[in-house]
Amino acid sequence: MDTASAAIAAPQAESVNKAWLRALARTAAIDRAPERVLAQVVEAQAQARPDAPALLSDELSLTYGELARLARRYGRWAVTRGLGKGERVALVAHNSPEYLAIWLGLSAVGVVVALVNANLRGAALTHSLSAAAPRLILATPELAAAASQAAAQLPAPAPVLRIGPGGKLAEALADLADDPLGAAERRGVTVRDPALLIYTSGTTGWPKAAWVSHRRVMSWSGWFAGLLDVSPGHRLYDCLPMHHSVGGVVATGALLTAGGSVVVARKFSAGRFWDDVVRWDCTMFQYIGELCRYLTNAPPSPVERRHRLQIACGNGLSEPVWRAFQERFAIPRIVEFYAATEGNFSLFNLEGEPGAIGRIPSFMAHRFPAALVAFDAETGAPSRGADGRCRRCAPGEAGEAIGRISAAAGDPAHRFEGYTNAAETEKKILRDVFEPGDAWLRTGDLMRQDRRGFFRFVERVGDTFRWKGENVSTAEVAAAIEACPGIESAAVYGVGVPHADGRAGMAAVVAGAGFDPVRLHAQLAEALPPYARPLFLRVMRALPATETFKVAHARLAAEGFDLERIADPLYVADPVAGAYAPLDAARFGRIAAGEWRF
Repeated sequence: MDTASAAIAAPQAESVNKAWLRALARTAAIDRAPERVLAQVVEAQAQARPDAPALLSDELSLTYGELARLARRYGRWAVTRGLGKGERVALVAHNSPEYLAIWLGLSAVGVVVALVNANLRGAALTHSLSAAAPRLILATPELAAAASQAAAQLPAPAPVLRIGPGGKLAEALADLADDPLGAAERRGVTVRDPALLIYTSGTTGWPKAAWVSHRRVMSWSGWFAGLLDVSPGHRLYDCLPMHHSVGGVVATGALLTAGGSVVVARKFSAGRFWDDVVRWDCTMFQYIGELCRYLTNAPPSPVERRHRLQIACGNGLSEPVWRAFQERFAIPRIVEFYAATEGNFSLFNLEGEPGAIGRIPSFMAHRFPAALVAFDAETGAPSRGADGRCRRCAPGEAGEAIGRISAAAGDPAHRFEGYTNAAETEKKILRDVFEPGDAWLRTGDLMRQDRRGFFRFVERVGDTFRWKGENVSTAEVAAAIEACPGIESAAVYGVGVPHADGRAGMAAVVAGAGFDPVRLHAQLAEALPPYARPLFLRVMRALPATETFKVAHARLAAEGFDLERIADPLYVADPVAGAYAPLDAARFGRIAAGEWRF
């Protein structure tokens, strides 16, 4: 490193180290005051600054004093209703300030709140409710009918109560006092007790309900408050679903812990985003990578650079989008992180390294016991040597990320709290990894680490497929496609082909000006080996996504290239023409009969 570079790097390293130390200071107190759960933090803020804004929205805004009083009423209602400590209540509602008040109040008295995806219907909603086994269900009026239909299918009855004005619940709350809860009402709740059930995204199957203790809630809140240096003057824009850990706990908890404010949007809107950020005078916002892609691809907004944003914090931001997003919208600082609701370690990229998901400083290695192990795509699991042990990956080698599970009572941060389903919990645990008796949590994510220590996400386990005897990386193929003119975004997956072994590559693309399937075929022939080139194309207006803006690969793969199920334009790689040709009935028939040679 030359003298000039060293002069720049030194203060940056000092700033990063200070951020880690702030986070350590905030989280070190968790186990020293085990009764101090997030609701108690809000209580303290309400005593110190009752009129300061806590949660803001167009429909309802709450000061810290109002938030504390509303949460108390919900907690007191749960006690008078006879809901026991450890019993579960399902919450089916869209984003709102009251959403947070509900689970803060209920969890403060020991009730476990299942944060159910408000967009689910039918069997998916029934499954999520069944996984929680709630004693009762709280739902907003527009969702009550769907919740009631799903509840009727549960093994044990669970009445549905409507949230909002005019209902019996609102009447019951109005009759209750809103003074601080007494010790008997709080029922000895500590950070060791469960607070929430938060569901996995369900991109590859039914969502799983993961246990989230009060300690995890406090840890997430403290880490992010410290790392981002949140203060009472900060205001964060939150348009992510509050039934997920990032939008519902990280974004809100970090600001409330530090006395800041959260602007709660009902949902993300690319057309309204910058107007909201400027109108509410936000200094931070929480993102998911695809959200930034949508904004970058959106038409210009006259106010997109008039904001006072200081930090954008989130996960899943790819390097190309990172650079374009930061430059176009003049974002001073981006903090990328890696975490999972049920995970036992996290990664943080405080240096602003585009495309990296984080780095673990040497002095923090003991707090984040993670490893990358060689992965066998054939078995779908980490590979083991002749001694039965896993092998750590070398720098630059892709492998599955795993986190050490601690059974020690004095190390609660590295436990695996698991799911409500014991069998699903056991599937996530890898045993006898490096030595007899050790246990590690499988993340299901493939990563690689460079020689500077930065981790970079490669893809989810299962996102690879085999074709012509070779493993194909969907992420690498998607990146090659997105580098071609006329392609705005792409998702790659494997599909079964009649009379052929393995799974052939297929890409769903969002095409813009300049899209030419003939030229695309030619460019991919130069960029990718033959086995990795997609044999099928599907041109869509938008890629289907989950609530956290992850592409729904499983749905795309299930639909394949079936002409009867898909109305979008489909193409097939024609080996004679050397181009992508429209997939019509005649060509489909030849493929089905095994006459088409790939």
